[in-house]
Order: sequence, then C-alpha cells, then structure tokens
Amino acid sequence: MSATPGRVADSTGNWVDGLAPPWARPYLRLARFDRPIGAWLLLLPCWWSAGLAAIAAGAPRPNLWHVALFFVGAFVMRGAGCTWNDIVDRDLDGRVERTRSRPIPSGQVSARQAAAFLVLQALIGLVVLLQFNRFAVITGIASLAIVAVYPFMKRITYWPQIVLGLAFSWGALMGWAGWFGRLDAPAYLLYAGAIAWVIGYDTIYAHQDREDDALVGVKSTALLFGPRTKPMLSLFYALAVALIGGAGATAGAGILFWVGLLAFAAHLAWQVARLDIADPDRCLAVFKSNRDAGLILFAGLVLDAAAKHIF
Repeated sequence: MSATPGRVADSTGNWVDGLAPPWARPYLRLARFDRPIGAWLLLLPCWWSAGLAAIAAGAPRPNLWHVALFFVGAFVMRGAGCTWNDIVDRDLDGRVERTRSRPIPSGQVSARQAAAFLVLQALIGLVVLLQFNRFAVITGIASLAIVAVYPFMKRITYWPQIVLGLAFSWGALMGWAGWFGRLDAPAYLLYAGAIAWVIGYDTIYAHQDREDDALVGVKSTALLFGPRTKPMLSLFYALAVALIGGAGATAGAGILFWVGLLAFAAHLAWQVARLDIADPDRCLAVFKSNRDAGLILFAGLVLDAAAKHIF
C-alpha cells in the first residue's frame, strides 16, 4: 500500500495529512499528532490519579484545573518523548517497514531540526509542570531519567515494555502528588497497576513489528512471549486489575469505583479474547481500544467521587 509522503504505515487519514500546512506536517508527525492514541495512554493514568485523589480527599470531583493541565502536558510530553525516540532510533526505523516513512529516516527533517523541536516541546511541558506544587514538580522532573533511557532498552533486554510502563504510568503518581503534595500507598498501588497495564497493551502493539524486530535485532515482550502471549497478557491484565483495586480500597473508594473497575477488567478480557497475534491490523485495533478501557475506569472514579456527595 502506498502512503502519503511521510505518513507512517499505521497512520491512516487524519487531520495532519489533510489539514495541516505542509511545512508543519513532519513536525506534527514527529510528535505523533497524526496518531494521538499514545498521548491518551499517557494521559489516562494522570486522570486516574486525579480521580483517586478526589475520592481520598472526599471531594466531589477531580481538580478540573489539574485535569486540563494533564491533558495539555500529556500531548506535549508524549510528542517530546516520541521525538527523542525517533532521534535515537533513526537508523533502526529506516530498516523496519512500518517506521521507515517517519520524518527523520525519510529525510523530511534532519536530526538537528528534530532536536530543536524536542527542546521546544520540553519547554512547553515545563511551563505546564510549573503550575503544580513543588513536590509534584520534582516528581515530574524525576520521570525524565526513565524517558531518556527507554529508547535504548530494546537493544539490551526483551523487557523494554517494563521501562515503557515506568514512564507511561508516571501520571499515576502525579495526580496524587498534585493534590496532596506527597505520595501515599494508593498512588504507589495505582502506579504499579498501570505499569502492568502498559506491559500488556504494549506487548500487543509490539506484535505488529515482531518479524522486522527479529531481523534487525530489536527485543520485545512480543518476541519473548510468542505463542504464550495470551496467557501472559491475562496475567499482566489480572495484576493490573488487582493492584488498581488495591489502590481504590486503600483510598476509600465506593461501589461505583468497583463497578468501573469490573467494566475495565471485562474490557481487558475482551481484548485477550479478540487478539490475533498473526494479524497486525487486529493487533493495532486491540491496542487502540485501551483508550476506551482507560476512560471506563476514569468514569468509575469520577462517578464514585460525585456519588459520595449526592447520596
């Protein structure tokens, strides 16, 4: 299938290709604004944490200012992380069918231009972060070390998804830190549960590239698990549900949280049942459905916080 110049294989028609000015498209693709699913998956643990903090504080809703800041910050910092990843992986990306049309390996932007764009995104992210309390600012800055090393992990371990989980789940700490100015057991349990969730869904995503990855020497849990993927997904998803349940229990969550968690668990079970690791299109569709799973859980948290003030 031929692609629009610069369009990555798993990016179908979108506003970047159709509406953005041509000069901006390579930079928007670097930031993955043509594929916002990753930003959603970075955002959702932030929102979960904000909802959990509201429950623990006895508030009727999450801090709406924080919710908005997390939305902007997740999209900007996911863009910065992807730009950094593309700079580091520019040679590998050129050897993988799905990624060779990315802006750097396809020659749309140079590594130097991408680095300048990375700095711009990081500065915007810093402005967002500075709206929080001092403890949350320090907590947010601490995540940068994990983000920096992640692109190198797939070269040395079959478990790069763990490092991605550490980075993409960091928001599970941020909502709590933003509210209370500290971290407590519910935040840590939520963080651990989010990590297990990320390992699961990124294994699904990695199955799209497993043949190319094997050829170029890139490692992943998709290659490690192979035909055992479904039982391993079941294990990590069950762990995610158990740990998130522990977070809710220790934060004093009520019945609507548990209803939301049950619906979240049912969605994860549906993913495992529907997955076909031999079908890259199915893998991508199941991976993307995790946005809906995360929104279901967030709805349960929000409704539980509100219910305590209604009934």
